[in-house]
Parts: sequence; C-alpha cells; structure tokens
Amino acid sequence: MDLSSLIECLVDPGCLINQTTSALIFAMLLFLIASGLSLIFGVLGVMNFAHGSLYMLGAYLTYTFYVGTSSFPLAIILGCFGIGVFGVFFERVFLKRIYAVHILYQLLLTYAFILILDDVAKLVWGYEFITMGAPDAFQRPPLELAGSFIPTYYIFVIIVGIIVAVLLWMFLWKTRYGKLIRATAHSSEMVMALGKNTTLIYAGVFGIGAMLAGLGGALAAPIRSIFPGMGSDVVVDCFIVVVVGGMGSIPGAFLAAILIGFMRAFGIIGFPLVEEALIFILMAVVLIVRPQGFFGRAEL
Repeated sequence: MDLSSLIECLVDPGCLINQTTSALIFAMLLFLIASGLSLIFGVLGVMNFAHGSLYMLGAYLTYTFYVGTSSFPLAIILGCFGIGVFGVFFERVFLKRIYAVHILYQLLLTYAFILILDDVAKLVWGYEFITMGAPDAFQRPPLELAGSFIPTYYIFVIIVGIIVAVLLWMFLWKTRYGKLIRATAHSSEMVMALGKNTTLIYAGVFGIGAMLAGLGGALAAPIRSIFPGMGSDVVVDCFIVVVVGGMGSIPGAFLAAILIGFMRAFGIIGFPLVEEALIFILMAVVLIVRPQGFFGRAEL
C-alpha cells in the first residue's frame, strides 16, 4: 500500500489528468465489449465465454482492412460488419441449439470456440504480436493539459465510447425494435404470442453484441498489441462489469466500466500489490450488498 503516492497524484494536476485519461480509455474499451456481452446475456440468457474472441477478431479484421485500404474509418466499418455477420452465423448454427440446456453446455461450447478461434487467428495471421500504431489521421501533436500530454487518438476513443453508449441507450429505449428486444428479455413467450419472430430478434441481438465487441477490438488495435488469445485477457473483466452493472443493463455496464477503469488507473499507484484484486473485491461486495448489480432486476 502506497497511499502517499496516491495522494501526491491526486493533488498533482498532470498526474491526475494522465491517470484519468488512462482510466477512461480502459473504461470505454471495456464498456464496448461488456455492453455486447450484457445485451446477449440479458436477451438470450447465454453465458458467452467466446465474447472476448470476437474482440480479438475485430482487432485483426480492422488491422487487415486498414492495411488493404489505408482508411481507418472504412477499416472499422468493415471490421465491425464482418464480426456482426460472423456473430449471426455463430448464433444461428451453434448457440440456438443450447438455449434450453444446462448452463454447463453453454460454457463448454463457448469455451471450445475460444480455442478454435485462437487457432484460426494463428493460422491466418501468425503467432507474432502485431503493432498497428496510430492511424495517419491521428499523427498530430497531442493535446497539452496541465503539463500532461493526451494523444488525439485517446480523445477520439473516449468520445466514440460515450457516443456509442448514448446511441445504444436511445436504440433500446426509444425505438420499436429496441422495445421488442427489451420485451424479449423479459418474456420471450409473450413476444412470440404477439406474433413476433423471436428467431430474428435473437440473431439480431447476437449480431449487435458481436459488433460491439468488434468495435472494441477495432478501437483497441492502434493502441494495443494484437495477438492470438488477446480476448482471454479481457473477457474476465467483461464478466465482472456485467455482474457489477447488472445483467442486461447497458447503463449499469457503462457505470461499472468507468468505476473499474478508475480503480485500475489509480489502484496501480496506491495499491500496486493488490491492484488486480481490487475489481474482484468490488464484485464480491456488490454481490453481497446488491446481488442483482447496480441496475439489474431482482429475482422475484
């Protein structure tokens, strides 16, 4: 424990801004991935352990399309679309067969796809770590604020994360299809009784969730190394976000991701020896005090 260093950072504007930026970058990427996982679990009721692999594939596809087109916006669009299509295929061919079975089979199937997709990545892109670097559009001087320098790409990622959170909330609460999704999460039988095609809703939800994971990977590609198995490093944090925020709650996932981002960024300064354990302690406390999470629905 190093509380003196933590206090010094909190009173130093440069350190405070630098760590806050790091917290928000981590939080926005984590939210994009975890929101898709939360949406899938809330509607389909599937514990998709392979969700981190969709994040990995999103990073790989974005890198590939960027090398081929030299356009980062186009690479993001194509990468996310590709992951969305794969997500629909995965749900229709594999996941739909295990909706009504024990959760153990869901875990076994999705964990198997972690191994399969990691090997596919090795076959297609190789074993080496890939460093994409900041796109040409962001090769400009960083923003200076209180003696701290913030790369323009970091600002871009934070803004995109906030915009996606707002748009996702508006989509789920203000659109007809979004209301159908929330109704299906509450009672799929009632939605079927009203004559709605829940098959299309399930496929669409998984496709949207996969695209969100792909977007997280696309935005992470310029600032993180891309390698087979990188999805396994983030999927545990995503499950913690879903548990803390509340199963199926997008606002809860956003709040939990920001909270975990700040705990990671400042915990490494004040509690370097237990920084990794802090978010697990948070999850344990939430499960004891409020088992349904920040914005989850309590079981009746």
